[in-house]
Amino acid sequence: MSDTFFYTSVKDPLATPLLEELLFEYDSRYGTFFNAEGAKAELNKYPPEAFSPPSGNFLLLLRDGKAIAGGAFMRYDDETAEFKRVWTHSAHRRQGLAKLVLRELELQAIRQGYARVYLTTGFRQPEAVGLYLTNGYRALFDTAADPETIKSLPFEKWLSEAAAPIRDGASISAARPQLSPVHP
Repeated sequence: MSDTFFYTSVKDPLATPLLEELLFEYDSRYGTFFNAEGAKAELNKYPPEAFSPPSGNFLLLLRDGKAIAGGAFMRYDDETAEFKRVWTHSAHRRQGLAKLVLRELELQAIRQGYARVYLTTGFRQPEAVGLYLTNGYRALFDTAADPETIKSLPFEKWLSEAAAPIRDGASISAARPQLSPVHP
């Protein structure tokens, strides 16, 4: 069993099963609560280019060549990356994979020059709230309030200098390989 991070595109066929399951999960939790088109509207809200360098990125965690987890980010403002679609396939949960993906996305955001992460999660995703709170994210909402009254739960995290941004004009792709082994 070999886990590898793979930076690619939202359009990569390797991502399709993971994104389809995410779509199903969002629809089963929220239905048309946020949009009459359901989760499809949310997943198609941003063009694939938004999750591409130099402003964004799209990451898959592959196990034996298949996507088991992933996530993405796009530009929120000059110093802030907005994380989207941090997701673990249902057959691979409770292994700490979301934490691995989150940390790798943070490191990549730093490499791409961001100092802060902003993200939102839905009020029917308590496991995501727990993931962010236990990994140094600050809730930008009253955590004592009923999440259903807030609906979209925002978080932020200022990133450390654990991995310095790319300097000297090096390109993102030259600074890191497309495939890299996972080291928990």
